[in-house]
Amino acid sequence: MTSRLPLLLATAALCAFATQAAAEPRAQIRGEIDADLKRQLEQAVGQVDGAPANRFEARRRARAALESAQALLRSEGYYQATVQDQVEGEETPVAIVEVTPGRRFLLGEAKVNWSAPAPDADTSAAVIENIKLKPGEPGRAADVLAAEGRLIADLTRRGYADAVAQPRRVVVDHATFLVEPGFNVASGELVRLDGIQLRTRGPTKPDWVQSLVPWREGDRYDPEDVAELERRLLDTGVYDGVGVALSSLDDTRPDGLRPVVVTLADRPVSLLEAGASYSTYEGVGVDVFRTRYNRFGRADTLRYGARIASIDSRIGGEWSQPHWRRAGRTLKLSSFIVNEQTDAYDRSALTMAADLSQRLGKTSWFSYGVGVDAGRYTEYRFDPETQTPITLDRDLAIVTLRGSAYMDRSNDPLNPTTGYRLSVSAQPTAVTGEDTVMFLRTEGQASAYLPLQDGAKTVLAGRARIGSIIGGEELTVPSDRLFYSGGGGSVRGYSYQSINPRLPDNRPRGGLSLFETSLEVRRDIGEKFQAVAFVDGGAVGFQETPNFSNMRYGAGVGVRYKLPFGPVRADIAFPLNKREGDSGFQLYISIGQAF
Repeated sequence: MTSRLPLLLATAALCAFATQAAAEPRAQIRGEIDADLKRQLEQAVGQVDGAPANRFEARRRARAALESAQALLRSEGYYQATVQDQVEGEETPVAIVEVTPGRRFLLGEAKVNWSAPAPDADTSAAVIENIKLKPGEPGRAADVLAAEGRLIADLTRRGYADAVAQPRRVVVDHATFLVEPGFNVASGELVRLDGIQLRTRGPTKPDWVQSLVPWREGDRYDPEDVAELERRLLDTGVYDGVGVALSSLDDTRPDGLRPVVVTLADRPVSLLEAGASYSTYEGVGVDVFRTRYNRFGRADTLRYGARIASIDSRIGGEWSQPHWRRAGRTLKLSSFIVNEQTDAYDRSALTMAADLSQRLGKTSWFSYGVGVDAGRYTEYRFDPETQTPITLDRDLAIVTLRGSAYMDRSNDPLNPTTGYRLSVSAQPTAVTGEDTVMFLRTEGQASAYLPLQDGAKTVLAGRARIGSIIGGEELTVPSDRLFYSGGGGSVRGYSYQSINPRLPDNRPRGGLSLFETSLEVRRDIGEKFQAVAFVDGGAVGFQETPNFSNMRYGAGVGVRYKLPFGPVRADIAFPLNKREGDSGFQLYISIGQAF
């Protein structure tokens, strides 16, 4: 039997060759012209499928190409160019455009003619200076159009919201080889702002929206202020749609002020969420939470419910009020009854917290607040004096002052390819009950992203985290405030808390200091997939400064599938200095990059 594979391969190769050869220029560009202009002309002329069948077809192509070439030359300032269409050959005709560009016209002085009423003198001078058309530069049509757009945009930013461009008059002087743009602009009246007009079917209160406006009554209109109000409303997360726009000219008040119209579409008032999770280490978890939005008409959110899980079970809720007493500041109150059962400790406690966070820019913030925990702790500890494991049962009340800051200068919250992120936190803590102690828990983390190729096809990402407890001792600091490491968010290849030094019964021993680091190489594969190789490391110490002598390392590979909202990731990691009791590998599946 004869194999058909060579024939199929040959046919596929011929098809591929035919596909590549099918497209050719509509017409050849000839003439004494520089390489850059020739390339522009070839792009303007475009390509067609296959050679012309006869001279008539070639002539038709040459004439179409001539029109495209003339338009391109005029747009680039060649107003005295000579362009001719030709056809060469009988059996295999070729369409040709012969170009003699001639002298390039340059920009002359640009003029702006105002239709009454004209803007004030300062605004007029400022926007004309910002046109950025310098006499002597090439007289490109695109530059003239862009200058007109800048002129209108600059007027709008300076309060002339109704400014429009009227038909321009551009003089092309063939004697002086100059292009002299003349812009005709109707600026309209200067717009000064009133308050807001709220349009909504929901319970949002107009006085609350009014408290968010970044302008005062009588201020000049600024589109950035209008956009900022829209951002503040979108930040609340309680609206399906937000529209903020200047009212029509007909709504101008007798004193000349104009309101801004705010249109809000509320999301459903109540949302019920249920979820389940499973992992080999944490076991089964079930969540049921209800969220209520905008209950008090100030974009507030109330979320309450319960989570039942092998390690962390809790019941309670939290309430948040965005823009509390000032724009960008969020008040959050929370209270939960918590039951934690980990290898290092068990905890049953009532937790309460109040925090204020202040947004800085679009992606950075700082926060401060207080937390109170009270409950029963069963802790599996190590006595450094007797060198033996002990079990502590303590009733403790813990008061924590909490402060943190976060700066994000990366280009994407879920899939960053360039930039950096910084976070720091400090928690002065007082413990009372069966033991009394005061200490300061501090922590900082930095991550950076470096594209190694154009288009960020390959990205190098790095992360470092450091923590320290100052003023406390290992035995007196509550177990849930000590440092632990290991798992998908810290050192991959190890299970939860398993980086820590261990007690003789193999339980993790919490520490007073922490160091973690990660390095990833992320490589795009096609449009949707990304391959990742990584190395993580971490150490937990028993002094205030990190101890690097007991570093544990993990390495692995992963894959990312890109979705519109961010990548879904799957990583498999292996411990590089495995100890007794460590698994041979760990698998992690989540949304977003690891850091």
